Amino acid sequence: MDVIIETERLLLRTFTINDASLIYELNIDPEVTRYTHDPIRDIDHAQEVLEKTILPQYALYNHGRWAVHIRSSMQFVGWCGLKYRSELNEVDLGYRFQRQAWGKGYATEAAYACIKYGFEKLGLDRIVGRAETGNAGSCRVLEKCGMKYIGDQVTEGHPARTYELYNPFIPGSGL
Repeated sequence: MDVIIETERLLLRTFTINDASLIYELNIDPEVTRYTHDPIRDIDHAQEVLEKTILPQYALYNHGRWAVHIRSSMQFVGWCGLKYRSELNEVDLGYRFQRQAWGKGYATEAAYACIKYGFEKLGLDRIVGRAETGNAGSCRVLEKCGMKYIGDQVTEGHPARTYELYNPFIPGSGL
């Protein structure tokens, strides 16, 4: 297991080619994909997402979406991580958790750890986060992580609240 980040309660690790069932199980709950509009159709589709979207980010950018496990039990509860979006030339913070993991602070804990990793280990200048308008829980996660609301925009055909955070360790960052 390639652990990237450890927090007090969580482990974040790279996904492997064998994790399609985790992606599938996470995304078959319509409440989990309510604001993302990208449900997984079947296990083959989950495998395709792994092979074409998640795994290539690791090799290309040295970051990506990471599997999140509870440290004490190693139970998979979702994913969180940084993704380079070439069409926007930015690094996006994203997360998705199983419904039974909601309201326990896991998303905030994982998201904050990813931001810290991006700034301290990767030397990123800026990280962006988006939440579909109406997804108050996701907006709260971004705000708790210190991200600043910069406006609404349509992304991938859906209205989203956009947040950003500049690296405090880089002099003049964000100026």
